[in-house]
Amino acid sequence: MTGTEPAVSRIDTSRPHPARVYDWFLGGKDNYPVDEELGRQIAAMPGDAPRHARANRRFMERATRVVVRETGIRQFLDVGSGIPTEPNLHQIAQSVVPDARVVYVDNDPIVLAHAAALLRGTPEGVTEYVQADAREPERILEQAATVLDFDRPVALSLIALLHFIADDDGAHRLVDTLVGALAPGSCLVLSAMTADFDPENVRRGIAAYTASGVTLVARSHAEMGRLFKGLELLEPGIVSLSDWRPDAGESEADAGESEAKEEPVSLYGAVGFKR
Repeated sequence: MTGTEPAVSRIDTSRPHPARVYDWFLGGKDNYPVDEELGRQIAAMPGDAPRHARANRRFMERATRVVVRETGIRQFLDVGSGIPTEPNLHQIAQSVVPDARVVYVDNDPIVLAHAAALLRGTPEGVTEYVQADAREPERILEQAATVLDFDRPVALSLIALLHFIADDDGAHRLVDTLVGALAPGSCLVLSAMTADFDPENVRRGIAAYTASGVTLVARSHAEMGRLFKGLELLEPGIVSLSDWRPDAGESEADAGESEAKEEPVSLYGAVGFKR
């Protein structure tokens, strides 16, 4: 596993971290009081942020299954993977194709601290972790190339990542650089926050994150479309996560909570292919 510094000593518990707040929303325990404080503040607002976090997790599950089953892709690069929460992407992919190769990327030391214990894959496959910032796409590609063959199709997952990176902070450069390195037949799986459905509550959430020192941006449908420029969108295109192939899920969470009948989730999701 990449990274040799003692992870725990580098964990900053004085400020909330998006990965740890997300973990709290999902009911995890790998977070600190500062993360829980922000999580509770946002959860108390109208809009049900924890429901949106769960919907995002299920989108990742459904999209991964669809990519594996419909395209045969066996390589995955998950940037901004967050704290491991089962089922992880590699567990879903390797349950269908045991020889799938998965590289996770994140910059939070607490993710590194748990990666060795939790990111264990099948004997036939490979599961690796790279400690890197999403704003360093060249480094990500260099490290990931030790596991992935970029001459063959790769599924690039940017799940709930880009709303923490503003356009002027390199969001488009990140996408363009990573997608540009992918072989034909590869795909981009992306979810990101939008204010199109519930602008007032999203605005309040952005303000809460900003007050805690965390960048958070919402993107319109058109802005999401620009992130997929040059890619062929898989049906149903760019939609609220609750509307992206809701019948493709097989987990207990999918079966137990149907969100397609509720208000739209304030995150867009889509899968686009590089031809």
